[in-house]
Amino acid sequence: MQVWPGQAYPLGATYDGAGTNFAVFSEAADRVELCLLHDDGSETAVELRETDAFVRHAYLPGVMPGQRYGFRAHGPYAPERGQRCNSAKLLLDPYARAISGSVKWGEEVYGYHFGAPDQRNDLDSAPHMMTSVVVNPYFDWGDDRRPRTEYHHTVIYEAHVKGLTMRHPGLPEELRGTYAALAHPAIIEHLTELGVTALELMPVHQFVNDHRLVDMGLSNYWGYNTIGFFAPHNAYASWGDRGQQVLEFKSAVRALHEAGIEVILDVVYNHTAEGNHLGPTLSFKGIDNASYYRLTNDPRYYMDTTGTGNSLLMRSPHVLQLIMDSLRYWVTEMHVDGFRFDLAATLARQFHEVDRLSSFFDLVQQDPVVSQVKLIAEPWDVGEGGYQVGNFPPLWTEWNGKYRDTVRDLWRGEPRTLAEFASRLTGSSDLYQDDGRRPLASINFVTCHDGFTMRDLVSYNGKHNHANGEDNRDGESHNRSWNCGAEGDTDDPDVLALRVRQMRNFIATLMLSQGVPMLSHGDEFARTQGGNNNAYCQDNEVSWVPWPAADDDSETFGDLLEFTRAMVWLRKDHPVFRRRRFFHGRPVEGTHDELSDIAWFTPEGREMTQRDWDSAQAGALSVFLNGNAISEPGSRGERITDDSFLLMVNASALPLEFVVPVNHGRQWQVVVDTGARDPVPDDGPKVQAGDRVRLVDRSLAVLQRPA
Repeated sequence: MQVWPGQAYPLGATYDGAGTNFAVFSEAADRVELCLLHDDGSETAVELRETDAFVRHAYLPGVMPGQRYGFRAHGPYAPERGQRCNSAKLLLDPYARAISGSVKWGEEVYGYHFGAPDQRNDLDSAPHMMTSVVVNPYFDWGDDRRPRTEYHHTVIYEAHVKGLTMRHPGLPEELRGTYAALAHPAIIEHLTELGVTALELMPVHQFVNDHRLVDMGLSNYWGYNTIGFFAPHNAYASWGDRGQQVLEFKSAVRALHEAGIEVILDVVYNHTAEGNHLGPTLSFKGIDNASYYRLTNDPRYYMDTTGTGNSLLMRSPHVLQLIMDSLRYWVTEMHVDGFRFDLAATLARQFHEVDRLSSFFDLVQQDPVVSQVKLIAEPWDVGEGGYQVGNFPPLWTEWNGKYRDTVRDLWRGEPRTLAEFASRLTGSSDLYQDDGRRPLASINFVTCHDGFTMRDLVSYNGKHNHANGEDNRDGESHNRSWNCGAEGDTDDPDVLALRVRQMRNFIATLMLSQGVPMLSHGDEFARTQGGNNNAYCQDNEVSWVPWPAADDDSETFGDLLEFTRAMVWLRKDHPVFRRRRFFHGRPVEGTHDELSDIAWFTPEGREMTQRDWDSAQAGALSVFLNGNAISEPGSRGERITDDSFLLMVNASALPLEFVVPVNHGRQWQVVVDTGARDPVPDDGPKVQAGDRVRLVDRSLAVLQRPA
């Protein structure tokens, strides 16, 4: 076999049409072998002799796409010094563009012997390991163009590749649960009719099913257990894992773009699947443990701000390079449109504290590729000081956990001041205005993959996670949920009617709030997980979306899909619900309208006082949104005008009569009433200024006044 010196960059395996360049970083190893793996189980080892700045490299003519490979790192195994090299362990390429197979769990893939964690284990892991794959980078993107949807036009739909598509009756069985299913017209038609502009996919980076879960007959279904930051997860490919997963993912992105739908990836750069000191040796740990992981004062152990056993070392230049190279790869080569960063506070831990000026944010800010796509932070982790909602740099948007908590509490009747609810409804200026950000920094959500579905939120007071095998100890215990009078399934018509109303309230509130709304997949169908609020390990019908044809409760919840569509399109049709600037609370200069851009009223129709705002027991108010007082200009500098709206919120346990304010419009039409049999009437009742509008308990109404 010919072996040429090759190049130190780019890292990973790079096919150029005639052969493949291999490059891997390791400062810890004395020498590194590239192992070409053959289908008969044998391997050909090639030592990477050329070294530049601790990057070992070689070029192998004739090595083609589909070739499986791995690395063996020869060097010190001294855990007490943070060194864990072991040439008996076949290691994945940290830059592998595709990964084949899965881990076959056994003592062979660990660096120590079970029961003797200080004793080195020299069993060969190769027969038990997944392997890196050389891929062909060439793909016909045609005239693919990113939709580049602005945030104020964005509606995000969070979904799991398998969970969204596994039970769809219109999909061929062989495509269900795959990237190809995302590109199927049945899925795309549903998303476009719903008004979705961005599909936020739960992790599609190659991940590992934990040893513990496999032994329990479960799996890491959610996928927050990454081992390959460049490789699409191979189990979601319908026709092979020797690079086919890359082509299939690209095809899905191309099809979604053609429909005007952006693709956002949920990415997990805070930790890897190698766990703590008792975890397996799969890649980073064996290549250069101390360069990749944050170790404690005793280097045998790992700092853990993620709850997974380890945290990546965010002050290491090699970790930062890995993350930035990965992000750029997914944008430039895979054409994705943005990222949601799991436990993003960990990425800001350059030393110990969460630091909004850390190197990671500096790199993102100046990067000409990554800085131009959507960047969404999950602004917390499990470490000390990890709750950082509102504290990310101006380029970033955030999952607004305070929005979720406030909206849930309001509708379940918990004491929350109306002032806090008003702030969440209008874009959370208390969180985002002081650093120059705008309402669109707030990604608003009521439910997501983590926690109850929307139907379970109104059906269970407590979690029911027994199927996870941890005696119901796992998952959040404080869910801010309310079962509406019965725990779980019930035939009580009053309870069912209230649950439907509450789900409508959540969806309406979400779509009428300033900021960027995010729906969780299946909530539009009233998907249930039977009260499981931590279904991370349930790769079955507990987590898969039951499409309407398979939903036994279609008569009870059947109109929820139509209601959700109507609310999304009401938002899309009216810029007053998706402003780019915060409300001023005063008339807009240069207009003839003397009314404020927003006004707040008690149910009696009088303007709110400070005492009204501070009352934690109050659960009702009206909001006037002036469509003639939108301060921001259109894309060509034109003035934006819209109809005006009056939102009436009755979150109390009693029906209430709301007085239509007398000085904010003569005639209004009811266009939404979550408590009515027909919640979105084609020709709703008309009311005059001073009239009374009766809202049943726990309901919301929207009145419209033409511009």
